[in-house]
Amino acid sequence: MMLDIQNLSVTFFTRQQPLHVVSDLSLQIKAGEVVGIVGESGSGKSMTAHALMGLIHRATARVEGKALFGDVDLLSLSRRELREYQGKELSIIFQEPMTSLNPTMRIGKQVEEALRLHTGLGRRERRNKALAAMALAGLPHPEELYPVYPHQLSGGMRQRVMIASALVLRPRLLIADEPTTALDVTIQAQILDTLKEINRREGTAILFISHDLAVIRALCSRVVVMREGKIVEAGEADQVFYHPKEEYTKLLISSRPTRNKGKEDSAIG
Repeated sequence: MMLDIQNLSVTFFTRQQPLHVVSDLSLQIKAGEVVGIVGESGSGKSMTAHALMGLIHRATARVEGKALFGDVDLLSLSRRELREYQGKELSIIFQEPMTSLNPTMRIGKQVEEALRLHTGLGRRERRNKALAAMALAGLPHPEELYPVYPHQLSGGMRQRVMIASALVLRPRLLIADEPTTALDVTIQAQILDTLKEINRREGTAILFISHDLAVIRALCSRVVVMREGKIVEAGEADQVFYHPKEEYTKLLISSRPTRNKGKEDSAIG
């Protein structure tokens, strides 16, 4: 088992009372597997991802349980120790790349950043690996795009830059937190195809988080349904979508899928 999450709980401290956003969640992911977490806004799916990546501020929240990555418990690591795993062994792609990308830095240098932090490679080697990651993420003509700034790219292209940045160190696990929500349906399908190809070629395991059942069904072999911080149903994708056991899952499936049809801007791509 590559990742074994055991009884994960996330509690935020508020003035009124503790807010339990994830409660007693257990989930396993095998090497090379694509697992989807689906649920409505506020279900705790993104907080699960943030807890795994160490992105929850420890002064404002309590994270309990275990997340065994091999024989290492990610939740017990210090900030410094966890940085050795972030980007190198597991990476995350966020929903809106413009809030994650540095608008003043050329995209090639941003893709290289993990290499600067985690390797002793020289400038030319870093550039070559960054170009390879950009090509793997489906960015056309990486050499031409290397010196471009984020605002010069379309939304779909910016998301591919984020994917390239996450993949440049060839992590074993890629966490995708609503990575296609802000894209129109056509670009969304292209990004999903790219993630499928990465999983097939590289053997990268993917934990894909979305509120969109159609997206989850198109990509994932196994599905976890969350509601109010808890898992209400889990199983093989076909089983969950065609033979759901829980009423909440049946309600989700019977509801008409909602898709964000954000338009691509008229920049490159």
